[in-house]
Amino acid sequence: MALDIQTARSPAGDAGPADGGLSLAERGKTADGAPQSLDRRLFVQLLAYTGCPDPAPLAEAADAAGVGGAVYQSAQDPRGVAVVTFHEDPAFFVEDGRALHSSAPFRDLTPRPSLTMLGRTYSIGYEQDLVGALVAKPVATIANPAWPWAVWYPLRRSGRFERESREEQRRMLMEHGGIGRAFGKGDLAHDVRLACHGLDPNDNDFVAGLVGRELHPLSAVVQKMRSTRQTAEFIDRLGPFFVGRAVWQSAGPYAWALDHAGSGH
Repeated sequence: MALDIQTARSPAGDAGPADGGLSLAERGKTADGAPQSLDRRLFVQLLAYTGCPDPAPLAEAADAAGVGGAVYQSAQDPRGVAVVTFHEDPAFFVEDGRALHSSAPFRDLTPRPSLTMLGRTYSIGYEQDLVGALVAKPVATIANPAWPWAVWYPLRRSGRFERESREEQRRMLMEHGGIGRAFGKGDLAHDVRLACHGLDPNDNDFVAGLVGRELHPLSAVVQKMRSTRQTAEFIDRLGPFFVGRAVWQSAGPYAWALDHAGSGH
């Protein structure tokens, strides 16, 4: 994760801070290797329920509300569902998002708070297309009707990882990321990576969303990643897992993301 945490400078470029605060912008690099930053990110929330015999009214309510996200039928609970929504402004979740989940189709459902997930997109410091990586690509991944199957889960990484050298951390992340890229290149599994520091009731560090055409490759990529050094030695906890298939997907107010020309890398 690459946050540009530094004293904000004035537009004139002098040494004094512009407002006495910190810059929390996400960092990347241009094509010629120059540093760049962007203070944007997408927040993503998953709320799960049981006691739902028919998810169609939930999908209709989400569509009428104009939100972006997905409604999933659970593959683990015959009356289970989950709703994923996203927005750059976290106020959405306590305003329009809250109104959606308080609307009539949700009122008789039983929430499953153990499956609640909330996270934010982040950069790793090498992205050339920060808008794509932080906003457009996650939206397009969640909203793609060709990828209805989904596995969402939180994870906690051991503090021992931070005591490894930066070079060794980078090597482990490259090993892990290489598996994800191979599955993505084969159109087998695509991921949404979120940080959830301070956002998760169980003190997890990250949320992962895996989506694809079929369920088996999503299970297979999790299995494959178990063999990496990062997972084998430095992941303290994985799950619980929500597994489902979408009955509704939409980019909502982020329809522009579906036509974003950048690579998202």
